Amino acid sequence: MTSSAVPPAAPSAASVPSGGSVLDLAPVVPVVVLHDVADAVPLARALVTGGLPAIEVTLRTPAALASIRAMAAEVPDAVVGAGTVISPEHVRDTVDAGARFLVSPGWTDALLEAMKASGVPFLPGVSTTSEVVALLERGVHEMKFFPAEAAGGTAYLKALSAPLPQARFCPTGGISLASAPSYLALPNVGCVGGSWMVPGDAVAAKDWDRVARLATEASALAG
Repeated sequence: MTSSAVPPAAPSAASVPSGGSVLDLAPVVPVVVLHDVADAVPLARALVTGGLPAIEVTLRTPAALASIRAMAAEVPDAVVGAGTVISPEHVRDTVDAGARFLVSPGWTDALLEAMKASGVPFLPGVSTTSEVVALLERGVHEMKFFPAEAAGGTAYLKALSAPLPQARFCPTGGISLASAPSYLALPNVGCVGGSWMVPGDAVAAKDWDRVARLATEASALAG
């Protein structure tokens, strides 16, 4: 596919580091499911206030694309990405909306080529050693490990670190504030993805102060 250029963004205090890595922006990437576009901007501001600038908006609802567009346009200190990217069309549409990184739950050659052509960093999803080796063959060294807890958790990732030290991961799926430190302590983990700092009841109640507090707790895991 022909890649689409990312629309010009306002100056931002947070950006994807040179070299294209998303893994070093923050210890935790919030995984966000939005049902109402009106919640997108205040939620992003709360997460940025709490020290979590990298935000993965999942393509699980009709509001997702518009939410990415609103966050990218109105919250310049956020690095807004798209999650649950599973097709070349998703790649095109989310980058057009302003997504600055892409995350997939798994990958195919067609999806991988579209993500490579997009011009933005990406984390293809893996859950087996063979998938990791296949991505390394294709020159990809940063990946999403999903579903982390169900696929073997920290024990699995620790086992991968010796034979495949060149692979780095963002584990996502079933991770909590309590379990995140054990993942972050692994040498092959750059950050974790999670949704505990954006609980559904807080979003429904528009309790952005609570979201900011939970984000602050999560961002402190870097220490």
